[in-house]
Amino acid sequence: MNLTLKSPLDMHVHLRQDDMLKQVTPFTSSQFAGAVCMPNTQPPVDTIERYRAYVREVTEAASPFAFAPYVPLFFREDFSREELTAAREELFAIKLYPAGVTTNSEGGVAELSKIEPVLDMMQDLDLPLLVHGETHGYSPDREREFVSVYDHIASTFPKLRVIMEHITTSDAAEFLDKHENVFCTVTLHHMLYTLDDMLGGMFDPFLFCKPILKSPKDRAAIQSLVLSGHEKVMFGSDSAPHTEVMKRTEGMAGCFTAPMLLPMLAEFFEDHDKLELMQAFVSDNARRIYGVTPPERTVVLEKAEWTVPPRYGSIVPVNAGQTLRWKLV
Repeated sequence: MNLTLKSPLDMHVHLRQDDMLKQVTPFTSSQFAGAVCMPNTQPPVDTIERYRAYVREVTEAASPFAFAPYVPLFFREDFSREELTAAREELFAIKLYPAGVTTNSEGGVAELSKIEPVLDMMQDLDLPLLVHGETHGYSPDREREFVSVYDHIASTFPKLRVIMEHITTSDAAEFLDKHENVFCTVTLHHMLYTLDDMLGGMFDPFLFCKPILKSPKDRAAIQSLVLSGHEKVMFGSDSAPHTEVMKRTEGMAGCFTAPMLLPMLAEFFEDHDKLELMQAFVSDNARRIYGVTPPERTVVLEKAEWTVPPRYGSIVPVNAGQTLRWKLV
């Protein structure tokens, strides 16, 4: 039995930079026709010159696969209308990180009250806003607290496409339909795991991520949203590599899922008798929401067991040693 997907897309992935980027990019480019490649590098991708350089770096690492790197600019409060207008035809979107909420976000927005002039420009230029939606409050509540920010932005700028990245809570799932201009991405690990998987037994550092895993109730809400075939929901893995040493000693946040994303997604949809929904979730919805045309590729999965390796180089995947039922042809 085979499963054929047309030009699948990962709408949120971390490829890092330099040697790490060269190591992990092929896991994404072998499965996906394109991906939204996060700009929280060091330094961040916050100018058109850095954007062009990063696109070149990712494209080279993705070879020989036909692959489109969609790179959002890292949000700056001092973007000028002239700067964004001049580069509009090249730009995909802009990514907003509240300062310090996740890896390499120290240069993010410190005061959300100051971003509205840039949001107004983005609305005029039809530049989507991607958001890591967390406050600096109590960790399990950070995303819930940020829903009011989404509400304010979406209502103040009704023509601005607002993408809630990697939603994890029932609150965010319920909020999705409040505004026509709000969309979201969902990760594999937030669909499958809860906080108890990370903390309930021995602490699993490879399941530590931001936003953190949530409750069974929240997971059920996210699963229901995906399994409903909702047209405003896109797959974004948030696969985020760190070396095993950094995960164990520095407590770096991020789940590395890139090598097995499509096989595990196939298992998830098959387990719920909804394989027919996978194409829209991993491609069609994103193509419509963003208006992108990725390279035409056919990706085939076959029903065949394989075991996830204990590590990929210096990186440990979240499900090392697990036997999967689907594999990439």
